[in-house]
Amino acid sequence: MKRKTFLKTTAVVAAGSIVAPMISCNTDQKQVKMDKPIRKNWAGNYQYKAENLYAPNNVEELQALVKKLGKQKALGSTHCFNNIADSPLNQISTANLNKVVAIDENAKTLTVEGGARYGQIAPALDQKGFALHNLASLPHISVAGACATGTHGSGVKNGNLASPVRAIEMVTPSGEIVNLSREKDGDTFNGVVVGLGALGIVTKLTLDLLPSFQVRQDLFQDLPLESMKDHFDEIMASGYSVSLFTDWQNKNISQIWVKRRVDADTKPMDADFFGAKAATKNLHPITRLSAENCTEQMGVPGPWYERLPHFKMGFTPSSGEELQSEFFVAKENAVDALLALEKKGDLIFPQLMISEIRTIAADELWMSPHYKRDSVAIHCTWKQNTPEVTKLVTMIEAELATFNPRPHWGKLFTMAPAELHSRYERFNDFLTLAKNYDPEGKFRNDYLDLNIYG
Repeated sequence: MKRKTFLKTTAVVAAGSIVAPMISCNTDQKQVKMDKPIRKNWAGNYQYKAENLYAPNNVEELQALVKKLGKQKALGSTHCFNNIADSPLNQISTANLNKVVAIDENAKTLTVEGGARYGQIAPALDQKGFALHNLASLPHISVAGACATGTHGSGVKNGNLASPVRAIEMVTPSGEIVNLSREKDGDTFNGVVVGLGALGIVTKLTLDLLPSFQVRQDLFQDLPLESMKDHFDEIMASGYSVSLFTDWQNKNISQIWVKRRVDADTKPMDADFFGAKAATKNLHPITRLSAENCTEQMGVPGPWYERLPHFKMGFTPSSGEELQSEFFVAKENAVDALLALEKKGDLIFPQLMISEIRTIAADELWMSPHYKRDSVAIHCTWKQNTPEVTKLVTMIEAELATFNPRPHWGKLFTMAPAELHSRYERFNDFLTLAKNYDPEGKFRNDYLDLNIYG
């Protein structure tokens, strides 16, 4: 794929084109027979194999479907790059379960339906004077899908998007509703939150809130690799959320995006930032591309939901041709891990569009890639050349093996199941939990059979 096309792919979630045509459903479970459509994930690299797609309009319809159907999986915003959301038979889209259920101003919580997307709910939340603690680079992803896979933003003190989950409502294989909470269910709740779609279909989540805040973005270019090596912790702690972008060439970090809370740090930043120079205009992560679709930069303050993502919610192009992989290492190993990959830069570069480096605070969620360790994410956006990229992903896993990397559950990885399981202290507990919730394997698919049950 040409790099100019990346401008049209970085913020896409083509929900309408993915979800339609659908098999309609209602409470009496009448089904419309139709030819199986060709359906793909948002990037177009994976074609779903499920024979049927359903789109319930409410929880009662979803319950009836789950109880009636055999093998099935929930389908959210289709942003995963692998088969985690596929099923040998049935998919149930949560696209219509997208409402804000309640904003509790006293408890400082937000309850939303599982199919709600961050960018859609954020403005109403901000109007009430509240904010979520963080957002991913794309605001288009669904809340339930992001939490189920441990998706994240950045910030040395910010946990991933699942970390503020206080309560969950989900439909079990029998069609029953169960409610779990941090306060009531303790450690078991920690096993459910990053559930990988193995336990049930999430219909509601309650999230902790913060008071609303404003953010400014300051960008810098051309950070010498040696400076990154010597000052990594200082650089990554220089803002509320910080991202580094690199193509692994010329011993250089091409861009630094520093997102700072206006209420906490209003001082201007120096034009020289550890050897990087302040940007003089808005930038796209790939410097040569237009920044038209990126969130506002140049230190201009704006609400949290218009600055924490890299891309604007309103930008929805027609397709997205790319691949993504991401691996997490412990923060104390980050510099050594980055230097190991930098030595392979000439092999990585031909298939790479851009890499992003971010930080995520530790959490207590059993299957979170950030379980009990402050982490650094090494993300790659690749050209959509699957055979070549697969080889590079395997190479990256080998280069990082010394640092016990954990892959992003929704992106590309080739790690053997036994090795993957060894990365998670609570893996056996989660396996027991999954078997208890889904003893007949209704929610099992090829992804879970290999990576969890394998």
